[in-house]
Amino acid sequence: MFFDLPLEHLKPTPPSPRSPDFDNFWQDTLSHNRSFPLNARFEAAEHPLKLFDIFDVSFAGYSGQEVKAWLKMPKGASELPCIVEYIGYGGGRSLPIDRLLWASAGYAHLLMDTRGQGSAWSAGDTPDPEPEGSSPHHPGFMTKGILNPKSYYYRRVFSDAVRAVETARNHPRIDPNKIIVTGGSQGGGIALAVSGLVPDLLATMPDVPFLCHYRSATEITNSNPYYEIVRYLQVHRDKTEQVFHTLSYFDGLNFAARATCQGLFSTALMDDICPPRTVYAAYNHFTGPKDLKLYPYNQHEGGGIHHDLEKLKFVAKLLA
Repeated sequence: MFFDLPLEHLKPTPPSPRSPDFDNFWQDTLSHNRSFPLNARFEAAEHPLKLFDIFDVSFAGYSGQEVKAWLKMPKGASELPCIVEYIGYGGGRSLPIDRLLWASAGYAHLLMDTRGQGSAWSAGDTPDPEPEGSSPHHPGFMTKGILNPKSYYYRRVFSDAVRAVETARNHPRIDPNKIIVTGGSQGGGIALAVSGLVPDLLATMPDVPFLCHYRSATEITNSNPYYEIVRYLQVHRDKTEQVFHTLSYFDGLNFAARATCQGLFSTALMDDICPPRTVYAAYNHFTGPKDLKLYPYNQHEGGGIHHDLEKLKFVAKLLA
């Protein structure tokens, strides 16, 4: 059934949970990370595919810690636009022959591994060694370091994601002025964050984005991963306002309000994992030129392969 409010009630813009020092927090975070050399490395990966060049990538993410990625591109091509993609919750970068859509369409494609993840549905190779996120938390990643914005898990992930864009721009066969970020669910939330942290992107394409309008999400869904926050607060009853204060620094609404690039969003009215009201909230705050594709009778898969076609058309038109 339709999970959320009727469509006409999803479109009003809710207030932002933005903290007064939001901009300074992220300026300081990114300055800290850029104090470490990027150290981007691209090593040819072994694979049996004849039409692609694939590179095993590593770069310095948060606090200089190593992050892994794959870079895939049409064999021999250069001056390529690049799609930087972020992965859904629990997944990793998998094997080099996975996720070939963007390279098949003629673009460079950098797929960033997500630190500490990659053991739920696809394998990853990047640990999360940062000890500051080691306070008690509910199993999963949503409450890791949640009592302080400086120790929260997604501070490190969003930092890695910005450095992934910088890594793509360091490759000699990529056009640094034609970078587009995308991802589904958690990956969509990360792409939205990057669009607010990197001012000169060409576009962002968040599919059924996670990590938006946290408080509202926890009030209406019993589905993970948002439910991890609920379970944490069932135990730590006195920490509610502290938790949502931390989350305000990582809310997609606040990054959307800083974005200036073009945006293509998607949502589904039967999605109980990333409820449509949370996606509309981010979309409504997004300040760049934008469009949203709505899939009324779908769940968290959103538009699936149909939306892949929409994204391909969007990128082709953007680059025409």
